[in-house]
Amino acid sequence: MELLSSIFSTFLATIRDVAPIIILLLFFQYIVLRKPIRNLKKTAIGFFYIVAGLALFLIGLEQALFPLGEMMAKQLTAPDFIGGGVKTVLTWPDYYWVYIFAAAIGFSTTIAEPSLIAVAMKARDMSGGAVSSWGLRLAVAVGVALSIALGAFRIVTGTPLHLYMMVGYMVVIIQTFFAPKWLVPLAYDSGGVTTSTVTVPLVTALGLGLASTVPGRSVLIDGFGLIALASLFPMITVMGYAQISEWRAKKKNQ
Repeated sequence: MELLSSIFSTFLATIRDVAPIIILLLFFQYIVLRKPIRNLKKTAIGFFYIVAGLALFLIGLEQALFPLGEMMAKQLTAPDFIGGGVKTVLTWPDYYWVYIFAAAIGFSTTIAEPSLIAVAMKARDMSGGAVSSWGLRLAVAVGVALSIALGAFRIVTGTPLHLYMMVGYMVVIIQTFFAPKWLVPLAYDSGGVTTSTVTVPLVTALGLGLASTVPGRSVLIDGFGLIALASLFPMITVMGYAQISEWRAKKKNQ
């Protein structure tokens, strides 16, 4: 009964959240454009599927993804696991399994990210095959993997987030002048599409779990910020991927 009550309340909350979008679309369709909606029945069924899917997804976050991320962070940072019950004072190199797990979870969730798959397919079609769908996805996934691993290192060491962000965006600005101009907008968009339905819940749970288990860390100050890094590094890796590909092509032609 508790689960059914949770599903029903989440379903109602999702309807409330989606209602402004539906009202806006209906307003422009009937008041501004003054045209009826084609296939109204199919459209209504589609909206129902969206609401049901969002509600079930939110329940899944609360029941599975968030607890799983926090549990993994707590287990990987447990002193008996890291120090083997021998070391009493832990330093940042002792958390190497945390960095490996953070990179792996960042890479795997990004590869499975639906929004990235959609953008990669569109980029491949619009570029006439000049941009490889898998190449773009791998470049973005490597960037997210590096960013989450670096974010885990930041949480363990307690270093300020703004230092990483400033240095990272300086690298992005420099790369922008040397990367192929046609790829720069796509590289900038690649940072945004990574932080979506699959990546955000697990990465957020990982950050909060690390901040709550690593001694001397604040959940509010250190637990958040992984998503910002995950948006930054794909821009670097995608432009780097294009620069390396361009360099190899020039070398081959020579």
